[in-house]
Amino acid sequence: MFIDSVELTVSSGKGGPGCVAFRREKFVLNGGPNGGDGGKGGDIWFKCDNNTHTLSHFQKKMHIKADNGAPGESSNMAGKSGAKKVIIVPPGTQIIDSESGEVLFDMLKDGQEELFITGGRGGLGNTHFKSSTNQRPTYAQPGEKGETRTVQLDLKLIADVGLVGFPNVGKSTLISTVSNARPEIANYEFTTLTPKLGQVNIGDFESFIMADIPGIIGGAHEGKGLGIEFLRHIERTKILLFMIDLASYRDLKEQIETLRAEVAAFSDKLAHSQYAIALTRADIVPSEEVNDLVNGFLEMIGVKATKGSDLDFDESIPYFIQESADETLGYDKTLPYFVVPISSATHKNIKPLKHALFNLVQLNRELSDR
Repeated sequence: MFIDSVELTVSSGKGGPGCVAFRREKFVLNGGPNGGDGGKGGDIWFKCDNNTHTLSHFQKKMHIKADNGAPGESSNMAGKSGAKKVIIVPPGTQIIDSESGEVLFDMLKDGQEELFITGGRGGLGNTHFKSSTNQRPTYAQPGEKGETRTVQLDLKLIADVGLVGFPNVGKSTLISTVSNARPEIANYEFTTLTPKLGQVNIGDFESFIMADIPGIIGGAHEGKGLGIEFLRHIERTKILLFMIDLASYRDLKEQIETLRAEVAAFSDKLAHSQYAIALTRADIVPSEEVNDLVNGFLEMIGVKATKGSDLDFDESIPYFIQESADETLGYDKTLPYFVVPISSATHKNIKPLKHALFNLVQLNRELSDR
């Protein structure tokens, strides 16, 4: 089961109490105090692990507690410190304070560790309280209590490219065609109920991560459909691929305008993301109508069809792709990086689509490094 939000109560360990003890040795009269210190309580840590992809393992663990420190012992022997508790979370998890709403940690990189709560200090044994006026102290400190806090864990998937489209436009089919993801595919709306990640390989050594979320409908940012629950999973993606269905009963203009409006209403950051457009299910539309639909769409968004791209698009149908002209901007971000009709069923333009997306991912990475 895919779980992307849980509330946890976590507690660090209590420090062990100090020991009250006195030397009891043969031929030693009235031995002095030798009570050891209590052990420190265990700490609470968060750790990011690539082998974890969901928060479902917290579903039945509402309270996580580190071990307490052991009591001190005689002969000045300190108690054992309590074992720390490491809470494993998948990349993209935000640790949020439930009371203030403050984001405490953003767990992004595999192996990242963050100390959250320190365990209580162990109490001092009676050895520490010996003085010239009190040579037989019978007092030792109790250990300090651990700290308890409630946090919200919110998972936002990390991907290079996020798929955005109405229900049943072919998002699941595309991600299963170009990557190792195997989502459920069926001919009805809202087949995708949970986000999916897939690795898209380009040759033997290059790849990028693609994310598929449930279909978005008008009013998704207000809670309609399933989109509002999962739109946050593309918040971390810097590139959006809007999927527009050529065979839908919905007008092409209505589709792109609704999708962009819903994304913008949900997040201003997403509204300014780099994006491209795939016109899906080109195999279902009669071949004599595809050109008119694509040309009409290109004209509607204000771009002209491109010919002669080195990405080897099918030139029997129009498409558009920008060329990187400016070293700083790379291209005009107010327009899509490319618009291309595809068919996942017949693999029409699927290979050049992968390479065009990879080019955009690489450009984005280069600009981010500057």
